[in-house]
Amino acid sequence: MRETRGALDPLLAEAGSPPDIVQGRRVVTSRREQIEVSEPRAGRMARIAPPRLQTMGDSGHRTATWLELFYDLSFVVAIAVLGGRLLADTSWTGVWSFFGYFALLWWLWASNTFYADRYDTDDLFYRLWSAAQMVAVLVLAASLAHGPSESTTVFAAGYAAARLVLLALYYRVYRHVTETRSLVRGYLIGFGAAAVVWTASVFVPDPVRFVVWGVALAIDLATPWVVRRQQATVPLDQSHLPERFGLFVILVLGESLAAVVSGLSHIGWSTSSLIAAILGVLLATLLWWLYFDNAEGSVVRRRSVEGRTWRPTGWIYTHLPLAAALAIVGVALDQAILAAGEEPMLTSQRWLLVGESPLPSCAWPSSRSHP
Repeated sequence: MRETRGALDPLLAEAGSPPDIVQGRRVVTSRREQIEVSEPRAGRMARIAPPRLQTMGDSGHRTATWLELFYDLSFVVAIAVLGGRLLADTSWTGVWSFFGYFALLWWLWASNTFYADRYDTDDLFYRLWSAAQMVAVLVLAASLAHGPSESTTVFAAGYAAARLVLLALYYRVYRHVTETRSLVRGYLIGFGAAAVVWTASVFVPDPVRFVVWGVALAIDLATPWVVRRQQATVPLDQSHLPERFGLFVILVLGESLAAVVSGLSHIGWSTSSLIAAILGVLLATLLWWLYFDNAEGSVVRRRSVEGRTWRPTGWIYTHLPLAAALAIVGVALDQAILAAGEEPMLTSQRWLLVGESPLPSCAWPSSRSHP
């Protein structure tokens, strides 16, 4: 370790400031580059640390942790399964079903991301609870797949379990982080009420169950708005949160690339299928380009004059239709490549491609930095 630090001394001198320690990693920023050096931590597997607020003061540039990236993989699976459902049924019923399930998965990911942004300590408890949530997400994915495992009852039970895990995490925060108890109390009440509704939905028959899910999701989405004044006093991280939402956009854009490979694997090589595949990659690249070129700067920043945090509620919620539209584009590309090698696309499939491709542009303004 001494040799490593010695080797970094010239870089530190060039940077002109001491290194930041962020989530167990040393981040050295010079005028030209940023170097991350692993900091081994003895007993990491068994380390137990109470949650603490990560976003107050100058915490430096935070990046996504390895645990967060691993956690995202469970949603890659779930969204891929959901895309397969839409691929099999491109009717209006299939599209609305896709949007409904996608909204539930997105909110599950987003609400856990908000927790990690403020309170992630990467200790033993948090890792185990995160693993429990991953199990719940994979159960959701299995319950969405066409086949013997498909079950709305299992989906309701898995979603309720995932929400209860989040409540357990917030209860731990309530006990240890006294300065944010007012905010966390609101979360426990709102998210707790929604979790009760989710649990009750397990025992409700279809199609009433879907109405109950809508009520539960409405309670969940309304909770941050109800406690918006308390949220203003507990800022979100201005580097970590935009990165996390950007990573989710990358996640759903990956479905477009997977669709190109899937389409070609079913029809083989031909001039028309190759042209369709190239156009599909170009479309995915254009959508990536538009989002990340407009995502420069921070969208979650504190006002230095007023001393309070800008509330990114609109920016956050607009990512729901954005991500859903990007995921649907992937499904439509799969259909387009298949049609290029076989029979013409059905009318519903044409609308899926033509109608959804422009939708992501509706959310680009929300990705820009705000004054």
